[in-house]
Amino acid sequence: MTQITGFTTDASKALPLHVMEREQFAAWRAQQAPALVAWLDAQHFNGSGGSVVLLPGDAGIGGAIVGVGDPGDAYAYAHAPFALPEGSVWQLAGELPETMQTLLHLGWGLGSYRFARYRKPNRAPAQLVATPAAEVRDVITASLRVRDWVNTPTEDMGPQHLEDAARELASAHGAQIEVITGEALLEQNFPAIHAVGRASHRAPRLIALRWGQAGAPHVALVGKGVCFDTGGLDIKPADGMRNMKKDMGGAAHALALAGLIMAQQLPVQLTLLIPAVENAIGPDAFRPGEVIATRKGLSIEIDNTDAEGRVILCDALTYASEQKPELLLDFATLTGAARIALGPDLPALFANDDTLAQQWLQAGDRTRDPVWRMPLWRPYLRYLHSGIADLANAGSRMAGSVTAALYLERFIGEGQLWAHLDVYAWNDGERPGRPAGGEALALRSAWQMLKTRYA
Repeated sequence: MTQITGFTTDASKALPLHVMEREQFAAWRAQQAPALVAWLDAQHFNGSGGSVVLLPGDAGIGGAIVGVGDPGDAYAYAHAPFALPEGSVWQLAGELPETMQTLLHLGWGLGSYRFARYRKPNRAPAQLVATPAAEVRDVITASLRVRDWVNTPTEDMGPQHLEDAARELASAHGAQIEVITGEALLEQNFPAIHAVGRASHRAPRLIALRWGQAGAPHVALVGKGVCFDTGGLDIKPADGMRNMKKDMGGAAHALALAGLIMAQQLPVQLTLLIPAVENAIGPDAFRPGEVIATRKGLSIEIDNTDAEGRVILCDALTYASEQKPELLLDFATLTGAARIALGPDLPALFANDDTLAQQWLQAGDRTRDPVWRMPLWRPYLRYLHSGIADLANAGSRMAGSVTAALYLERFIGEGQLWAHLDVYAWNDGERPGRPAGGEALALRSAWQMLKTRYA
């Protein structure tokens, strides 16, 4: 169970915490006693973003200053919990604008995170005396759920564990859940999901969660749930396979966003679909050159078994489109090409509607949780040509993230409003507020976009 840390209601031992931008610090410094100014100057502290300085007191530490860069970015505050001493408790000194205070709480909650399932963290975060607003707590919880789920190794985060997480959320919010498992996938016409997952000792499945009132705008979320990706018979090299526990990052985003929607009672009718599989190597593994069926009736030639995410997504997207939602979003750790093009921090956004794309881009700017739009350049469908099937699942190395999105688009219903997010879901190294490992990217902007459309 994901826990938010870093907050307390006990102010008995709290020290004053000054949170300010560099310009504000210069004005504040000018009003201080010469001894304090000398203390600050001796440490060359100027209030720049990402900085912290402790202030002297009669019996040790008398307070601290947290320097903030972009005050509209929650991560501008996220360095504080581990930059301040362990065991220290802090209370905001003076007033902050409401927006800054909200972002301070959000950044503090995100910055206090350490993955603690298998070992105790080296230290605890500093505590802030605060009670974050319900929405802030729900956003933090959703973000930390993504981190926890992605960080968890596959032995504890296989298809059944994803199902368990979905059932836990459904139970908490009064949602309905249905799971189609193993050979039942063939019986109920989800052959592509079955083909990818059939080689594993853990049965593939389609997890379907439904929530909300009939008649409300219908939003469908789909998340790629490849709980481990060996590459299949087109096996990945060791360094490419090392972190493939994170290949269910799309499912983690979709599931966490669904939990946030339900917790905040967004007035929508919600459908969440997660095709959950392991892309394993075994006697029954699907092979390069095979032609597999799909729910939509299109035949797929397997050019590469390591392009499996789009194969399971095509059945789920077809099923989602059959229900004719007002909006369909999918999240997937789909291509290395997107990372080469945009790096780890910018998820690649593909959308078949300019207004929808602009709404998400604007939400990304407001929340400092960005996405970057990429083109659905349909002439590149030629790279998915098959000589024996309706299309291939891969092909040329050209425009890899674009061709993957174009493949998915073939399974979107006529006239269906749709956006696809190719997300990395991972921090390769340590940064303040962003520990190495699983990461929620564009989750907050997706929520902001949905709020703008439906709240």
